[in-house]
Amino acid sequence: MSRFIHSLADVQTEQIGDDTRIWQFAVVLAGAQIGSGCNLNCHTFVENDVVIGDRVTLKSGVCLWDGIRVEDDVFIGPNATFTNDPTPRSKQRPEAFQRTIIQKGASIGAGAVILGGVTIGAYALIGAGSVVTKNVPPQALVRGNPARIVGWVDESGHKMQRLDDHRWQAEDGRMCAAHNETLTLEHG
Repeated sequence: MSRFIHSLADVQTEQIGDDTRIWQFAVVLAGAQIGSGCNLNCHTFVENDVVIGDRVTLKSGVCLWDGIRVEDDVFIGPNATFTNDPTPRSKQRPEAFQRTIIQKGASIGAGAVILGGVTIGAYALIGAGSVVTKNVPPQALVRGNPARIVGWVDESGHKMQRLDDHRWQAEDGRMCAAHNETLTLEHG
């Protein structure tokens, strides 16, 4: 098994996939599960009840708290912040932490804040500094405080071109329709 763990990282879990790199001053607790081909930059923290898929990138300053699930091919930018307790109090743990799910291929920009209990849909793109307070649909481009849908992206993260109130075109020419915060591929 080939993986790299910097000598200045504190990694307590054995559940780390092949080709994963964990850099200096990262802390990974014993219950965490990390997939293959991941890159955890310096100054990251992964708590016990966290599952990270394959080919995930955590940039510096990211802390993943209990209850967070990160699927394959997710990018989390520097200093993105997650919460997992809607009413935090010192020395008072909830019975269960909120479950936050970041689906396959999603990207979260630098400094974004993700409130606990939300799902960020597959391939969604969260703009830098956004505050996500509710679920984000797959392939949605959101930004602002609170984060709102401002467009749609393809699976590569390229912004789709708006053709009219409901129709969008991907870079490769595919046509999609957006209704009620849902993007669907048009056939024909």
